[in-house]
Amino acid sequence: MNLQTLLDSIESSGNRLPNPAMMFVVLCISVLVISAICAALSLQAVHPVTGDMITAVNLLSVAGLHRILTESVTNFTGFAPVGTVLVAIMGVGIAEHSGLLATVLRVTVLKVPKQMLSFTIVFTGIMSSMAADTGYVVLIPLAGLIYASAGRNPVAGIAAAFAGVSGGFSANLLITPIDAILSGISTEAASLIQPDYTVSAASNYYFMAASTFLLSLVGTWITEKIISKRLPDADKTAVELEQISAADLKGLQFVALFTLGFIVMILLGLIPQTGYLRDPATGSILTSPFLKGIVVVIAIYAALAGILFGRVSGRYSQASQFVEGMEQNLAAMASYLVLMFFAAQFVSYFSWSNLGSILAISGAGVLKAMQMNTASLLIGFIAFVAILDLFIGSASAKWALIAPVFVPMFMLSGISPEATQVAYRISDSTSNIISPLMPYFGVVVAFARVHDRNIGMGSIIAMMLPYSIGFLVCWSLLLALWVMLGWPLGPGAGVAI
Repeated sequence: MNLQTLLDSIESSGNRLPNPAMMFVVLCISVLVISAICAALSLQAVHPVTGDMITAVNLLSVAGLHRILTESVTNFTGFAPVGTVLVAIMGVGIAEHSGLLATVLRVTVLKVPKQMLSFTIVFTGIMSSMAADTGYVVLIPLAGLIYASAGRNPVAGIAAAFAGVSGGFSANLLITPIDAILSGISTEAASLIQPDYTVSAASNYYFMAASTFLLSLVGTWITEKIISKRLPDADKTAVELEQISAADLKGLQFVALFTLGFIVMILLGLIPQTGYLRDPATGSILTSPFLKGIVVVIAIYAALAGILFGRVSGRYSQASQFVEGMEQNLAAMASYLVLMFFAAQFVSYFSWSNLGSILAISGAGVLKAMQMNTASLLIGFIAFVAILDLFIGSASAKWALIAPVFVPMFMLSGISPEATQVAYRISDSTSNIISPLMPYFGVVVAFARVHDRNIGMGSIIAMMLPYSIGFLVCWSLLLALWVMLGWPLGPGAGVAI
């Protein structure tokens, strides 16, 4: 079987998968039916921590029906990924709507020296995940033009940007909306074993910050040593790029001053032992309102910075315009909310039926019998998700699907939910750039065809495969090293539970 035949097979199989929301509808129905069967078979397991006997509960019963009718609304409204993400999106939405995020991306790549071009493109692509989809629609086509202006093949610039934006999607030097989404789902999954367990949005920060630099270096090396050799340089005819307007530059200057003041205010609340952002009871930063409310802090900063930029640059002349920014981004979340409604029901049904706990206990027993160390288990999990990612592109949908199984299972094997989440993020990011089912894959093909009409889907997959393999291998090795050294993944979040 040649490559194109294999890719056609993957695309055909993936197209037969239902819409993510419909997939969770089917899963909800499946859990109801399976719960009745398992309850009839008296399926049970002994909790290894409490020693309690856990028995499968039949949800296709009168009691189950009553619970479904009375708790469906609270399942959704109390689902951790819903509220936090909407709050973050409203703040980031203003920064995006005002043009701040797009201007920051343009300034970053336009001002860089040519010898740092590839590193800056990959690094900026990774950092763009804080701006949701802005990296796809702004940075990727812009990277092609910038490479062309430097006399290099613009498709190589598109490849470098795509690698950063999508292949390094989970890494960042800042806390982003994806941190809030995944940590919320992880919290729900961890509650199957430990009801009061909370996974913070900052729980993977140390590892992801280090990953940002690792992936930038790896992506730069692949661009220069592999991709650039495959793609001949463009002619030396300069491509004139649209420059940043004086009004936008003035807006950025004001935002820079505001950012400095915002950071000072945060430091004043954290550095003193009695700082107003510390835990008032213990004085701790790890349990402080700042870390617990990090998503709100980011949303407030993004909103204020966006409003300031909009006013100074002249893009905003009245208050109603920044409200439009929030409304537009929330409107774009409609499909996410539908997905989360059914994902919330699925997670709740899984918990009520006790199937998640029984499966986790049984799976943990198998893992212990295999006597695999923590690093080996996480690497195996990465490989599994990397394959799954070729068929299911949505990071949140995929995590909502598998977290209720693997998070409890690994918890019972001594691996923290934060570590399982890190392994998931590695595999989810690195496979995106070679999956034809990834929503923006066709967009990237279109951007590349602007510069080369002969480029097709297979061309992009072949071009991005070195990035995918390089990122997957190096990122997995970094995690293995992190595990062996016992370093924390984020504030108060270790590898072992």
